[in-house]
Amino acid sequence: MSRIGKQPVPIPDKVKVTVTGGAVLIEGPKGKVQKTFAPVVIITVADKQVTFAPKDDTRFASAMYGTARSIVAGMVKGVTEGYVKDLEIQGVGFKANLKGKQLDLALGYSHPIVMDIPDGIKITVVDQTKVKVEGADKQLVGAVTAEIRSYYPPEPYKGKGVRIVGERVRRKEGKTVA
Repeated sequence: MSRIGKQPVPIPDKVKVTVTGGAVLIEGPKGKVQKTFAPVVIITVADKQVTFAPKDDTRFASAMYGTARSIVAGMVKGVTEGYVKDLEIQGVGFKANLKGKQLDLALGYSHPIVMDIPDGIKITVVDQTKVKVEGADKQLVGAVTAEIRSYYPPEPYKGKGVRIVGERVRRKEGKTVA
């Protein structure tokens, strides 16, 4: 039995939870998030809390009901507080700009990188080198952040590239002439 899955998820005020089959829709002040779970988990809403139980006594059901509880708790946190990831761009001439619903990145390539911003994500650019990704869906915020970082990950010799704030990049020493 999952110790995490046994605990109910409290529903704060201003948050609406709807369960239909295996799908859970959560709406709150920061937006709405919907996820579908495996049919081996029983999800119920009662008394301003969401409870979870495995449908049968299999190992997969036991694992999934703890996972479902953890994901729903994250969804509730996302629609009340939201999730934020900060990126910083380092390098001469490297910069970012917002153009409507697109992020324009100049990362030292011969062409600019234009990325469409998905729905539910808000991107803010400060000083052309600091990018803030915000949203209610934890998975989507992380995926967008990882996609932006993947265009030019930090390289180990000069340290230039796109990095997540707080990320530690191991630096290497260059070649020496003997």
